[in-house]
Amino acid sequence: MEIIILRTVLSFISIYLLLLFIRVILTWFPNINWYNQPFAALSQVTDPYLNLFRSLIPPMGGIDFSPMLGFLVLTILQRAIASVIAPSLGGSFL
Repeated sequence: MEIIILRTVLSFISIYLLLLFIRVILTWFPNINWYNQPFAALSQVTDPYLNLFRSLIPPMGGIDFSPMLGFLVLTILQRAIASVIAPSLGGSFL
């Protein structure tokens, strides 16, 4: 049962990392209106997580480094969970 939960968490983290990646790429296009759908939904899903890191690392020189820290934390968490699951699956999960 625990393996199913951990695999579900791993899947969630993978999907969330993809959403964060899309969010970061879309910030390169200044003409995007973040109040229109689907951009507003993407912003509502990713911004609360990124705001945790924005309070730690303010933008420097107009560059927001919070996504890098956000990716790092999620990747470390993903690998830690995968290392717990791997022995029970007989190999590597990632």
